[in-house]
Amino acid sequence: MGQTVSLSFFRLPSVADRAWALWMMGAARRPLAKVADIGFWKLCGSGTGVGFSPTLFPQVIAILATWPSEAIARDRTATAPIFRKYAERASETWTVFLSPETARGNWSGVTPFEPSGAKSIGPLAALTRATVRPGIMSRFWGRVPRISEIIGQDPNVIFKIGIGEVPLLQQVTFSIWPSEQAMAAFARTGAHSDAIRAVRTEGWFREELYARFTIQSDSGTWGGTSPLAALEAA
Repeated sequence: MGQTVSLSFFRLPSVADRAWALWMMGAARRPLAKVADIGFWKLCGSGTGVGFSPTLFPQVIAILATWPSEAIARDRTATAPIFRKYAERASETWTVFLSPETARGNWSGVTPFEPSGAKSIGPLAALTRATVRPGIMSRFWGRVPRISEIIGQDPNVIFKIGIGEVPLLQQVTFSIWPSEQAMAAFARTGAHSDAIRAVRTEGWFREELYARFTIQSDSGTWGGTSPLAALEAA
């Protein structure tokens, strides 16, 4: 039985709901920490675009969490009171359940994911999380929007979103791809490969984490359907 990672998205329809979610960025921390069987967790807001973004998009809230198994993850994300509070406010919710394949780096000083070491031959998800060094923020945000634009135009990416803990400084990108080959082809694009080199040579990030996951299943809809339906069609 391996670790399962859940990533839940909640679309908030009204200004009142978004104001509530902003208040909950602090108030939800204790209830989340008390959910039975939850391991590492993060409550995130979202940005515009499909990758790292400096512009807030308050309509979407995300909760990432780790669990001992997929069955437990499914039960807790559906029944735990704090998850239900978000779901009751949301006009739409979607949770994807993932099995870590590989991971390197830290998140808030810890290694949250327990990779299985297995290598998927089918669809996969990728997550990048980084804490940007304040001193290079202008250079970072001068390049990153172009990468977000490119990934948004890539016909192979099934789902993509930018979320984060602290605007401008702590950013997360999450994407789903039909295959490792499709994801690798994007990574070799000019803007993206240039940015990877800059991360190393210019020291953009104070902390970073890169992880890849096998997709187990999902629950709910996003945009009226399951994003994983596109994988089945492909």
